[in-house]
Amino acid sequence: MTHTAEVSYRDNLELVSRLGRADLLAGPVHELVERGAEAVAYLCTACSFVDGVSGERALREAMLAHGVRRAVTTSGAVTDALCAVGARRLAVVHPYQEPVDRLLADYLGTSGFDVLALTGLGLHAVEDVYAVEEQQVVDTVIRGDHPRADAVFISCTTLPTYDALPRLEERLGKPVVSANQATAWALLGAVGERAHGPHQRLLERAVM
Repeated sequence: MTHTAEVSYRDNLELVSRLGRADLLAGPVHELVERGAEAVAYLCTACSFVDGVSGERALREAMLAHGVRRAVTTSGAVTDALCAVGARRLAVVHPYQEPVDRLLADYLGTSGFDVLALTGLGLHAVEDVYAVEEQQVVDTVIRGDHPRADAVFISCTTLPTYDALPRLEERLGKPVVSANQATAWALLGAVGERAHGPHQRLLERAVM
């Protein structure tokens, strides 16, 4: 059974920095542990990369300290997923504005990846992310791909990506990893299960 506990956020630097603080996780994690959760994922890309690799690690350590047996963050899941598909050179698509987009590139760079292309969706306000449609994501991925990239990463758990992933992988001829896909893959792997989905290269790989 899957349970959720919610922390509200918007993807500007002030708010993602505030909501990337490990001390905010105590209440939601305790609630999920009391419901019997064996593993907990912090489902926000920006909030889990905004303070870099050390910040992502602090979030996982905080969740473990609050009683969960296995802890996952979206950003940590993404780096594991990209390694699982053999990616080192990336094209990245995202909805963020400056400087959050650069913090994403810095996080991926510190994690051992070479970001060859960093392409925004061109949103003018934080709230616009909730109105993004799948075709807009698809068009941006195709435009933002790089011929030398091993894989494309689509950042942000709000973006609609699931149904588009098989089509994009077929068209581009390379793995396309999204934030939600990577988180589900890692969270299921944390409890010994496999994620399933049609023609998605990541889901053919076991969690490392």
